[in-house]
Amino acid sequence: MCETGQTPFTPWRYGLTIDRDLLAAVAVTRLGLGARSGEIAAARGDPRGWALAQIREEGADQPTPAGAGAPRRFGELRQLQIDRRDARLSGQSRDDAVKTAARILRQEVGADFLDRLRLAAGTEAGFRERWALFWANHFTVSAAKAAVAGLVGPFERDAIRPHVFGRFEDMLVASSQHPAMLIYLDQARSIGPDSMASRFQARNGKTVGLNENLAREIMELHTVGLAASYSQSDVTEFARAMTGWSIGAFNDPQGRAGEFMFRPRAHEPGARTVMGRRYDQDGIGQARAVLRDLAANPNTARHLATKIARHFVSDDPPSSLVARLEQSWRESDGRLDKVASALINAPETWDPTPAKFKTPYEFLVSSWRAAGTVPDDVRPLAQTLTAMGQKPLGAPSPKGWAETTGDWCAPDAIIKRMDWSEAFAAGVIGDRDPAQLAADALGARLTPLAAKTIARAETRAEGLSILLMSPEFQRR
Repeated sequence: MCETGQTPFTPWRYGLTIDRDLLAAVAVTRLGLGARSGEIAAARGDPRGWALAQIREEGADQPTPAGAGAPRRFGELRQLQIDRRDARLSGQSRDDAVKTAARILRQEVGADFLDRLRLAAGTEAGFRERWALFWANHFTVSAAKAAVAGLVGPFERDAIRPHVFGRFEDMLVASSQHPAMLIYLDQARSIGPDSMASRFQARNGKTVGLNENLAREIMELHTVGLAASYSQSDVTEFARAMTGWSIGAFNDPQGRAGEFMFRPRAHEPGARTVMGRRYDQDGIGQARAVLRDLAANPNTARHLATKIARHFVSDDPPSSLVARLEQSWRESDGRLDKVASALINAPETWDPTPAKFKTPYEFLVSSWRAAGTVPDDVRPLAQTLTAMGQKPLGAPSPKGWAETTGDWCAPDAIIKRMDWSEAFAAGVIGDRDPAQLAADALGARLTPLAAKTIARAETRAEGLSILLMSPEFQRR
């Protein structure tokens, strides 16, 4: 299941025609999130057109209901922290009000995740949702940091989904200025060493100082990547340019609590030099200019082209595909709709060999889609995903969730998938024919051996669980 074996024959390399039924199956199971009943048949007439039609100016779909925005969530989180502190200082256990506030906040965070799961399980625009999830993982903010937990949903709704088919620079700025990112990477309290705020702190015996986390991750992960060979000095200079990028305090007198704001008193004065370019003192505009140049840097095009190709096609993506995506990126000045179109139109994308192994999240979503169901209770699902190694909204680092087969294909992880598949199949199969579900879920990717094994299963539930655990279904 986990190994691909010897290098397969790949018809696209030789200019040969691939059967339209197989192209439709590749479109829906690789570019999309897995097939719902009738979806592969609907894509058969124009598999590329099926995906291209999902690119739209307004961005990705939004989970419904919309949920609370970042400022309100920030206020809830901060009030909960204050209540807990007061209870601790008074030597009392948390009272009912504090417990209730914590429970409501957990419910809201769980609702964010469940809404996102339900969208993925039921959407008719599987490519559009996969594209949005790719960018949400690229610009990771994680609930593993408690202060960020309630902000992950608003971050994805506000900073990612509206921009996934727009200019990369716009999404870079939106993500870098969002309260979730500013708190997650400790930017909100970063203060220039020679700023007015720093001098004030020194007089009062306090020190906060410069924090380089966000500047470093923007360069290493979000834009140019380590191959750009920037220096530690570049990171420090960028971090100094970003000082003052913060959020409104909980008790902000102008009602800006939890909103992005620039604090001139915290900003490091003077010009900065980042990757050989000088940026004059321009307040909030100084870091904004650095972001603009990072977005336009050729290393960013190459870094992101490689990452997109790795996510959609192969752990070791063809260099020709990376080159196509990089060219589209540079020619369009980072227009993500153009890059998405280049991905869909690239012949390498349609190599029928299923080279990607599904993450736990992808596995569960594709299982719901195959069964024609949507999740309705986040608690057992959260437990399942956590057991499989992909805790909801809880990526272990700013790198986001891993993309390669080796990260998800350990024997223990496969056993957990098998246990879940058996229980899931028993609960949803009813009187439906698993052989038909298999044909609908995999189309021309369903091998004769898998079809025969599913048809010969002793029970319908066993047949469906065999489908879900088959190599054809586990890969995309």
